[in-house]
Amino acid sequence: MPGARANSPEEPSTLGVDLHLDHLGLRGQHGLRSSLMDALREAVRSGRLAPGVQLPSSRALAADLSIARNTVAEAYAELVAEGWLTAKQGSGTRVARRAEPRKPAGGPERVVLARPTPIRPPEARYSLLPGNPDLASFPRAQWLSAARRALTAAPNDALGYGDPRGRIELRTALADYLARARGVHATPDRILICAGFVHGLRLISAVLRGRRVRSVAVESYGVPQYYDLLTDGGLHTPALPLDEDGTRTEELADLGVGAVLLTPAHQYPTGGALRPDRRAAVVDWARSTGGLVLEDDYDGEFRYDRQPVGALQGLDPEQVVYFGTASKSLAPGLRTGWMVLPRSLVQEVVAAKGHVDWAPGSFDQLTLAEFITSGDYDRHVRAMRLRYRRRRDQLVEAVASQAPGIRVSGIAAGLHAVLDLPPGTERSVIGAAAKLGLALDGLGDFTHPSVDAAGSDGLVVGYATPSDSAWSGALATLCQVLPR
Repeated sequence: MPGARANSPEEPSTLGVDLHLDHLGLRGQHGLRSSLMDALREAVRSGRLAPGVQLPSSRALAADLSIARNTVAEAYAELVAEGWLTAKQGSGTRVARRAEPRKPAGGPERVVLARPTPIRPPEARYSLLPGNPDLASFPRAQWLSAARRALTAAPNDALGYGDPRGRIELRTALADYLARARGVHATPDRILICAGFVHGLRLISAVLRGRRVRSVAVESYGVPQYYDLLTDGGLHTPALPLDEDGTRTEELADLGVGAVLLTPAHQYPTGGALRPDRRAAVVDWARSTGGLVLEDDYDGEFRYDRQPVGALQGLDPEQVVYFGTASKSLAPGLRTGWMVLPRSLVQEVVAAKGHVDWAPGSFDQLTLAEFITSGDYDRHVRAMRLRYRRRRDQLVEAVASQAPGIRVSGIAAGLHAVLDLPPGTERSVIGAAAKLGLALDGLGDFTHPSVDAAGSDGLVVGYATPSDSAWSGALATLCQVLPR
């Protein structure tokens, strides 16, 4: 994208842009939009488009590039959602500004309170617990074919101990896929294969302790095991408050932490995407303090009502550790995850992993690499996206019909939805479901121990979990126990 000139914010932009789109051929408008977004991200990342510079109007840029105006408008809108650009009435579309450096402060103590004990049926006929895909839909035949091809082509050194970062074939396949599908700035040498998110978080925790980090901020709703993992490692976990616009990342400066763990594309479990200004705020905080952002992109492939919000990592690859896994897209039993690391962290994390293990096995990594490069992974994700969207729509329709007073939220993406309940009813509803053999989780099961969530009752319903044969029974049982 040579030739981009960054004007001062006060001057009108005369931006001249060559995005090298001629190689797209017949890829169509979606390919043009993606290429345009990639080119603009790279121009911002490299500094060729400075903070505050005004971009051409969608009409002007479309005319310059001989593409549809809608393609440019959609690309601008996506980059605004990701925090790269800002758009205000009367001032056009501009590159997002950045905050001035700020000195870090000391960290607070963690408040420890009791968490509710999950209620489980003695014999579960149905499960709507979140966190699992439909395991019956695992693409066994395609996976077996990929395994055969991978094993046939595997070099002899695949039988050895290998590189603790993981097989180069998988790291190369992931670098291409993550850049294309999630807007991640990745190269194979910055990717490390691990045995799922928990394994990756343990490695990062060890590195943070080695750097004398005492506190890692977390979201006020999240996975309790992650809180426990951090605290068991000697790290305090102060919680950032959450409102209707997502986690309040602008309050990070007051916590004095060295890192923050976030689910920005789809907050777990409440379901919202982090607002653009708050995405920018967390990157500003990391740059000004030297802190790290730990981005858990646990279900980034599954968005239904609009294009996926790109990964936060793309805003600043040197301040964000990106975590992804095959647990939601394929199956947690594969025990395969990955981290995209800032260059400054690679050697430290590799050293930490060398002292723990080198899982998962080489053949599983080679199979996943073949599964991705063959296109089977994309085809599987597309098929599951349609399946899960149908499930989501059926859930929303059933609740609206049989319990119209219940609000369903967090449904734009992911594999679960949140059903808001009247205050004080969460535990009784889950107990009633357990008596009928239905396993459910409530919002209280995901609340940080220091947060008073009184009155915020709800159910976290994993609509991807049941097999097709169990889905209708699980949905009917859920509607039976909802307050009318």
